[in-house]
Amino acid sequence: MEEVVEALLNGDRESQIRAATDLGRLSGRQRHKLAERGVVPPLLSMLHSQDCEAVEAALFALLRLASGSERNKVRIAKAGAIPTMLGLLQCQSEALMDLAMAALLILSSCTANKLVIAASGAIQILVEMLNGANTGGDNNGSSSMSTQAKLDAISTLQNLSTCHQIIPLVVSSGAVFSLIQLLGGGSGDKSSELVQKAISLLEMMASWSEVAVEEVAGMGGAIQALVETVEEGSPQCQEHAVGILLLICQSCREKYRGLILREGIMPGLLQMSVHGTWRAKEMAQDLLLLLREYPNYGSRKKQLKNEQLEQIMKEIDAEGEEVAGTSLRMVEEMLAKLSS
Repeated sequence: MEEVVEALLNGDRESQIRAATDLGRLSGRQRHKLAERGVVPPLLSMLHSQDCEAVEAALFALLRLASGSERNKVRIAKAGAIPTMLGLLQCQSEALMDLAMAALLILSSCTANKLVIAASGAIQILVEMLNGANTGGDNNGSSSMSTQAKLDAISTLQNLSTCHQIIPLVVSSGAVFSLIQLLGGGSGDKSSELVQKAISLLEMMASWSEVAVEEVAGMGGAIQALVETVEEGSPQCQEHAVGILLLICQSCREKYRGLILREGIMPGLLQMSVHGTWRAKEMAQDLLLLLREYPNYGSRKKQLKNEQLEQIMKEIDAEGEEVAGTSLRMVEEMLAKLSS
């Protein structure tokens, strides 16, 4: 370990790169001891190099130092790593961008770093990168943003949002637009990991911010994208989507029930009340009860009752599943409430 410390502090380019690489192979206890010996500042200095190999080696070493050590995460942030990493997010190298994003994600998982990262302007940079990637633009080089970098960017925003006083900053940065674009764009796969990350963060924001709810509800195509996610998404995506729709409807039932119904939400909700996760079932039933009070819904409810029950039964038969009597009774109860 002495050789690693000496090379990082006083070595030439080749020696520093080799030492940074060796550091990554050490045990957690050894890495912690090295951090206490002052290896973080020279690693940060390497990040300012024009040599991509040196920058990459330093980023790997910092990732390894931060991994599993809250103390090292704080130490790295206090040494001034965050502005440097934000600068690397805007470089032209996708590999370095991915590493810098991963490093920022790890640092953001530490409670002591969250406000520091938020104050650094990171939120706006991450959102602008997601916007550029969604639209195919070239803002800050984000058109080349990898899927993994997008996942890490959203996860970083989610880490920061666990500090609830940061959520207004995330909302005001335009994150709602970015996340809705991810739901409605791309390949249209509503079960992808990217969609799951995006809609999870969107529900977190909506749960804590009325402004976020209003932005989602008022954004063109947002309710449609959420309804499509209820219909086509993974169980987790469906759960988050119905949660957001429930928050929208609860915020102003008279204003939004009609919009939600016009997107054809009912079949998906009824299926979710049977097949969804336990949380999704509860929220689907709550949303169904809100939607049934819509004044223009009465003229269609008898037809919907027959069509929806028939659709669910056909799906069950097609899948060859054995459905418990309790699930069937749940469907009948929900339809009965819609007819009452």
